[in-house]
Amino acid sequence: MPNPHLSILVVDDAKFSSAMIGRALSQAGYQDVRFASSASEALQLLEQRPASVLLADWLMPEIDGLELTARVRQLDETADHYTYIILLTGKEGENVLGEAFDRGVDDFISKAAMNEQLVPRVYAADRLCNTLQRLLHENRMLTQNIASLERRNLVDPLTGLGNPRYLRQKLTDSLRQIESRGGAVCYLLIGLQDAGQLRHQYGDRFFNELLHGVARRLQQLVRPLDVLTRLDDNHFGLITLLDDLHECSPSSFKRLHEGLNYKAFKTSEGFITLKAGISLVGLDAKALPTDPEQLIQHAQNLLPESYASGRVAAMRLPLS
Repeated sequence: MPNPHLSILVVDDAKFSSAMIGRALSQAGYQDVRFASSASEALQLLEQRPASVLLADWLMPEIDGLELTARVRQLDETADHYTYIILLTGKEGENVLGEAFDRGVDDFISKAAMNEQLVPRVYAADRLCNTLQRLLHENRMLTQNIASLERRNLVDPLTGLGNPRYLRQKLTDSLRQIESRGGAVCYLLIGLQDAGQLRHQYGDRFFNELLHGVARRLQQLVRPLDVLTRLDDNHFGLITLLDDLHECSPSSFKRLHEGLNYKAFKTSEGFITLKAGISLVGLDAKALPTDPEQLIQHAQNLLPESYASGRVAAMRLPLS
């Protein structure tokens, strides 16, 4: 039995042909059938709501069936969807059809045998769509499970640095250490002010390359026992233990600030200069009890000041 709710989009610039196809699909039990008179209109409809099956004429003005197939595959990638594409054609020959299969077409219906082939081919697409959608769903669930496992991990997979969970663990350990042994802890939030703009301009591949470069630069600038982490696409975190709270000052981290802002990063797009801000929050045992979330929030609130001034923005706890 056909799935009456199977989403079908028919693309044909000939109204008579579209009407004939629509009538045959309706008689076969399919209720969700939309029509487009051009490839451009079809793409607009697909952006509004994907279709499970696309029936399109191979030969259409402006954008033919093969080009339409390529654009639909691009939409599928962004929507995590698969559209089963059937082209209506009068062309024959293995070379012609082989090329179309290579371009992403799933099946063909000969215009000369439209009456005999249309409904059986759509039935076949109907069955395959169920399998494809189930596989896509299973893949999404697998991706979610992997992400869940990743959240339990302590390592950022892109840079190899600690991740936010690792940062919070180490902040907790550092607070316990200054409570029992004295000294001070200084937490720095490092923000890449123009990260989003660079990503939009050059793309994800470049941006991942840039983040690798920032991570390597930071590792060169910090002390061996400092805890360096990547928090997200725009931020890194740094924990350093000091003997005295007065050492937790902007002058102590001037080299770090200048190393990010005044030395360009070599990338596949050439040398890129970053605008980085640094906020730091320092405390010793006198500021306890406190928790990692309070330190993190103080640093986040302070970061815009660093962006605006072009200098390291600092705070010591407890606030007087």
